[in-house]
Amino acid sequence: MPKISRRLQGLQAKVEEKDYHPLEALALLKETATAKFTEAAEAHIRLGIDPKYTDQQLRTTVALPKGTGQIVRVAVIARGEKVNEASNAGADIVGSEELIDEIQKGRMDFDKLIATPDVMPQVAKLGKLLGPRGLMPSPKGGTVTFDLAGAIAEFKAGKLEFRADRTGIVHVMFGKTTFSPEDLLVNLKALQETIDRNRPSGAKGRYWRTFYVSATMGPSIKIDVAALRDLKLSEAS
Repeated sequence: MPKISRRLQGLQAKVEEKDYHPLEALALLKETATAKFTEAAEAHIRLGIDPKYTDQQLRTTVALPKGTGQIVRVAVIARGEKVNEASNAGADIVGSEELIDEIQKGRMDFDKLIATPDVMPQVAKLGKLLGPRGLMPSPKGGTVTFDLAGAIAEFKAGKLEFRADRTGIVHVMFGKTTFSPEDLLVNLKALQETIDRNRPSGAKGRYWRTFYVSATMGPSIKIDVAALRDLKLSEAS
């Protein structure tokens, strides 16, 4: 077993073994963010799904109303007039076949890659490079589109793509620990509603199993899922 640092032991002592009301949990999350850098606020959610079945897979996007707290570098692969459109819309990196070649040679200085549908046959050869990093464009993730201006604006404003891993757990960064508990709650509520709205058709029985939040270097804090789901958005804003 890895040794738990004295710092983390002290923080764990502050967390009770109970289901916390969402706002109380987020206030505690901020209190336990004591690293020397600005930590992310993370959600770790176990769902009652088995992603080895295609009708129990979850892959979608969430628009975080309060943003991510991060500067998102967006790259776009397109052709013709769409290259200029992407550049004018604020893309950080834009190109066609030459950008595909640069990525093949190791260029990865971006957080999100958007492609137009007509270049996807060429982009497909990047699958082994981009797939493990979660950067491969996909229609479900909103990163394969001709609406480049809309997609660039959404991802820069706080839209995130996420998926359940092979064990049915979703890991999502939903803000920074510098956010107020109220702003974190607005983002967390948006995440919960997105997961409910995109419940896989094959999901049987209890959908929400466990829901924990934490700072990057902090202890896990269990959320009362029912309280979060019952929360009205007006209360969270």
